[in-house]
Amino acid sequence: MSAVARCPALFVAAPASGQGKTTVTAALARLHARQGRRVRVFKCGPDFLDPQIHAVASGASVYNLDLGMCGEADAAWRLHAAAREADLILVEGVMGLYDGNPSGADIARRFGLPVMAVIDARAMAQTFGAVAYGLAHYQPGLPFSGVLANHVGSARHAEMLRAALPADMRWYGALSRDAQAGLPERHLGLLQAAEIADLEVRLDRFADGIAATGAADLPEPVEFPAALPAQLPPLLAGRTIAIARDAAYGFIYPANLDTLSGLGARLEFFSPLAGDALPDCDAVWLPGGYPELHGEALAANPHFFAALRAHAAAGKPLLAECGGMMSLFETVVDKAAQAHAFAGLLPGHAVMQQRLAALGMQLAELPEGRLTGHTFHYSKSDSPLVPLVRARTPDGREGEAIYRQGRLTASYVHFYFPSNPTAVAGLFA
Repeated sequence: MSAVARCPALFVAAPASGQGKTTVTAALARLHARQGRRVRVFKCGPDFLDPQIHAVASGASVYNLDLGMCGEADAAWRLHAAAREADLILVEGVMGLYDGNPSGADIARRFGLPVMAVIDARAMAQTFGAVAYGLAHYQPGLPFSGVLANHVGSARHAEMLRAALPADMRWYGALSRDAQAGLPERHLGLLQAAEIADLEVRLDRFADGIAATGAADLPEPVEFPAALPAQLPPLLAGRTIAIARDAAYGFIYPANLDTLSGLGARLEFFSPLAGDALPDCDAVWLPGGYPELHGEALAANPHFFAALRAHAAAGKPLLAECGGMMSLFETVVDKAAQAHAFAGLLPGHAVMQQRLAALGMQLAELPEGRLTGHTFHYSKSDSPLVPLVRARTPDGREGEAIYRQGRLTASYVHFYFPSNPTAVAGLFA
């Protein structure tokens, strides 16, 4: 194996959320994939939705990079592996460039990724240059490359923005305002890729728009030192894990699936929304998603909930995360105040809120071992159950409750399985 892999790479950042990072990253991925290049996209932070868009745009699975939840070693080997097979690596940042600890800037600095900042310029003139200068110089050692102006009103507006930049800063060009160039959203972020009927058309429109800018050029190659993934013992060999996967249960890290397969498990996917029966299996994973949006459809499939109750009664492992946990309560109340009868495996109920209820990284010390993950939900749950443990935030504050009944483990926490594959094997074994 070569000690160093070289591949053109670009880190797409912004001064804040909502500037157009996802659209620009998807546009670049689609443009280069259409030209026959092998594109690998990564997403900073614990996001589930943007990676789905990028997977369609690039034609390849999209993995997360997060120095906190995933760790530096995890990021290092994934980037090196991508560099060995790809013609272009794109990394989409999270929130603003310097937001969070660690931040997107920390990832770009650690791996030498040139940063292109996308700045929403629709209400800016010369201040565009001040924002760009601040992004480039706020912290030392950042490989800042240049800026792309988004939502520009005219050619004259674009020239004004370009003239405001420092003389030594690269101008990647401008994207004009386009009311049809956005991606539809709901309370947790973008719609899931499978829910956007015209996603392919939108991606081609994005690619066409960015093709005329300097961002369309391949960036300079970056060197990624050799790094190998941890070797996984076959602790789940011979075991079948049934995984719910559809519009109600779509929050799944590809890295989690890889970990289960690497541990030797056979993965069997099923769709509760489509009326699929629970497959014959040794364990079940109910990932997060939007069960509250599909309350009527899920409640109309009593065989699904009955099968889960029988599975748990047989003493078989069941891991339920966030929306998966909500599905196990007696009732879930949606944003329209409509109550839906769910599995009843856990006493209590979950109620959707109008505002975000929790957000952030979580560390969980389970009997099986320590796992990292994150929480992001708009519901609040009420249960008489006493938690097995409570997760903690990185700064030591009390985090989410983690419930355990027999071999059932349920929590709002979305676990990142590569953080401790042995512990994950214990949850499903």
